[in-house]
Amino acid sequence: MNEQAGFTLRGRNPDVLTCIANLSNDEVFTPPEFANRMLDTLAEAWAASNGGANIWADSSVKFLDPFTKSGVFLREITTRLIAGLAAEIPDLQARVDHVLSAQVFGIGITTLTTLLARRSLYCSKHATGEHSIARSFASDEGNIWFQRVEHAWKDNRCEFCGAPRATFDRENGLDNHAYAFIHTSDIKTRMSELFGGEMQFDVIIGNPPYQMTGGGGGTNDSSIYHLFVKQATELEPRYISMVIPSRWMAGGRGMDEFRRAMLGDRHLSSLVDYPNSAQVFPGVDLKSGVCYFLWDREHHGDCTVTLVRGEDVVGPTTRALYEYDVFIRDERAAGILKKVLARTEPSFEELLTGDTPFGLATNFKEFRPGEPGEGEVKVYASSNAGRRSGAMMRSLIAKNTHLIDAWKVLAPKAGPGSSGGHIIPDAVLSKPSIAEPNSVCTQTWIVAGPLRTEKQAEAVADYLQTSFARFLVSLRKISQDAMKGVYRWLPQQDWDQHWTDKELYKKYDITETEIAFIDRMIRPMGTGDD
Repeated sequence: MNEQAGFTLRGRNPDVLTCIANLSNDEVFTPPEFANRMLDTLAEAWAASNGGANIWADSSVKFLDPFTKSGVFLREITTRLIAGLAAEIPDLQARVDHVLSAQVFGIGITTLTTLLARRSLYCSKHATGEHSIARSFASDEGNIWFQRVEHAWKDNRCEFCGAPRATFDRENGLDNHAYAFIHTSDIKTRMSELFGGEMQFDVIIGNPPYQMTGGGGGTNDSSIYHLFVKQATELEPRYISMVIPSRWMAGGRGMDEFRRAMLGDRHLSSLVDYPNSAQVFPGVDLKSGVCYFLWDREHHGDCTVTLVRGEDVVGPTTRALYEYDVFIRDERAAGILKKVLARTEPSFEELLTGDTPFGLATNFKEFRPGEPGEGEVKVYASSNAGRRSGAMMRSLIAKNTHLIDAWKVLAPKAGPGSSGGHIIPDAVLSKPSIAEPNSVCTQTWIVAGPLRTEKQAEAVADYLQTSFARFLVSLRKISQDAMKGVYRWLPQQDWDQHWTDKELYKKYDITETEIAFIDRMIRPMGTGDD
C-alpha cells in the first residue's frame, strides 16, 4: 500500500495481490510494488510539466487500464486519489464515489480476471454489491467493462491480432482471448461504446498481454503487446505507461516496424529496462527481460534511460533512442561499439548464411551412417546425444552449393540456456566447430564461409570464442536465437592470423575500464553450457 494513502480499501494484510500466481502467458500479474514504481514515474513527470502540481490532487484526470487483470493499477491509483483529493472533497464517501465513477476506468481481458479486478477495486466482484465501497453505480460492472468480443477471421486467422482460428474459435463458455482494446479499427468509437459519451483519457497505464499462442497462423507464440501500445497512442492521451517485454529493442518476430516506431518516437520521455524479468515478475523468465516506458504527448526530445540489473543501476541518462537500428541497453557498451564501428570494416554478417544453410531441417534424418562415398557429401547433424554425421547424395543439395567444397565454420544458431543477457556473465554464443570440404550441415547451425584453408577456419572459430566478439554480438542478441543479423556489428579480420582478446583490444583501443566491463558481462568460453 502506498504510504501517502489515507484510505484503506478494506483491510488486506498481507496484500492478496502479492500472493496470486500468474494464470497464463497473457495474464502475468503486476506486483503492487512495481505498479507503484510506474505511478511514481508518472507523478514525477506530471509535476515537472505542471509547475510541481500533484496529479493525485486533480479531480479531473481520467485514468484507463485497458487490459486490467488483477486490478492493481486501478486500485493503487484510487488509493492515491483518495488521499490526494481529501482537501477538495472532504467527505470520504463522496470522494470515493467521485474517484470510482469519474476518474478510474478499466477493460477486463477475461471473465476471471475481470472479476478479480472488480474485487480489487470495489472490494466486491459487483460494483453494486453489498460490500462494495462504491455507492454511485447503477450496474454491477461499474467502470470495469468486460464482454466477450469475437475475433475477425480472415483466411483462418484474426485480422486484428493474428490468432489462428483453429485454436481460438471457441464456444461461448471458453475464453477466446479476443481483447476488446485491439479488436477494432476505430478505438475512439469503441471507448464511447464501452463507457458512454466522448471519452478522453489523460493517462493510459497497465501491463498488456504479451503473446498469442500460435499467433500469425504459425505454430509458435507471437507477440501482441505492441498492438496495445499502438492502439493507446491512437487515443491521444497525455501519458501512456506500460510494462512490456524488452525483446522489441533488438529482436522479436514481426517487431521491426514497432521497433522503428519506438526508437524514432520523440514522445518517449522515460525508459526503465530490467534485463532479468524475475526482478520485476518473480518466477517469470522472459529471456529478453522487461521494461516500462512513459510516453508523454507534450515531450519532444531525447529519452531518459535507466538500466537496472540487480543492484547495478546505470542511469538515468539522456539518450537518443534512434542512434542505431536496435537499442543498446547499456550506455557503457555504446562507447565501445563506437570505437569499433569507426573503422568501417566489413561485417562478419557478410560471411554467414541465413537459416537452414543447405536446405536441411534440424530434424533431417535422410542420411546413412558412415563416411561419404562416390557422389556423396558428408552431413553434420545434431541429436540429444550431441553432434553426429553421415552421408547423402550430393545432388540433393541445391542451396549454398558454393560452400560445399570449402572450409567453413559451423556457428550454432541457438545460444546457451542463459543467453539473452538476463543473467551475467553471459556466454552469448555456443562453441563453433569446423567443417571440411565436401560437407554440409542441418539447420542446427548457420555457416561462415567460404574459407580457403583449414588454418583460416580455425582462426574464424577462435575469433568467435573471444570475449570481444561475443560482446559485440550480445549487443544485438536479446534472446537465445543467434541468426546472422546479431553478427552485424562484429567486424571481419585478417583470417591468416589468429586473434586473441589482447590483440583485439589493442587494435580497437579498448581501455582497461572497458575491458573490465566486457569481462563482467561475458563469461569465458568453456566454463559452462557453451
